[in-house]
Amino acid sequence: MARERRRRLVGVVVSDKMDKTVVVRVERMVRHPLYGKTIRRSKKYHAHDAHNACRIGDRVEIIESRPLSKTKRWVVTKILERAEQ
Repeated sequence: MARERRRRLVGVVVSDKMDKTVVVRVERMVRHPLYGKTIRRSKKYHAHDAHNACRIGDRVEIIESRPLSKTKRWVVTKILERAEQ
């Protein structure tokens, strides 16, 4: 897969308890098919954090990668915003 065509998502770290892995919650806005109201939907992704740099509450960018484990298919590319300590 070409590096430019990989999917990139931005989300918030909700768990950093694992070694070299973080759980990132990505939110998206979807219109309700019948009523038309915009609804907030979220999904959690396990992402590889090689240096254990991410903390809970950080805004991060993740990129799609090859399967790294049973559930890990994403890699943290950069920390966009640090959480308030």
